[in-house]
Amino acid sequence: MHAIILTVHIIACLLLIGFVLIQHGKGADAGAAFGGGGGGASGSLFGSQGSASFLSRASAILATIFFITSLTLAYFSVDTPGKAKSVTESVPTTEQKVDKTPADLPELP
Repeated sequence: MHAIILTVHIIACLLLIGFVLIQHGKGADAGAAFGGGGGGASGSLFGSQGSASFLSRASAILATIFFITSLTLAYFSVDTPGKAKSVTESVPTTEQKVDKTPADLPELP
């Protein structure tokens, strides 16, 4: 279950990054209004409105999926009783007590 959610989380993350990078910024529309861009948007792949509504809707859906999978992964990462909290706690240790100082070391007052 954890692996499936993590896989969906990573795919949503990468797709979200891609969709955000594909979108035009606010300044791109102002540049096109003054003659930049060299062509009408009516012949584009997404229609006369352009790709803004499709990309913004897809980004919103992917952001929602990313948020839900983030919360789900955080919920599954909660400690359960009996589980080791860190790697060092799971390693068995042996204790050795030293009753007296070694002969080559001087005694401290």
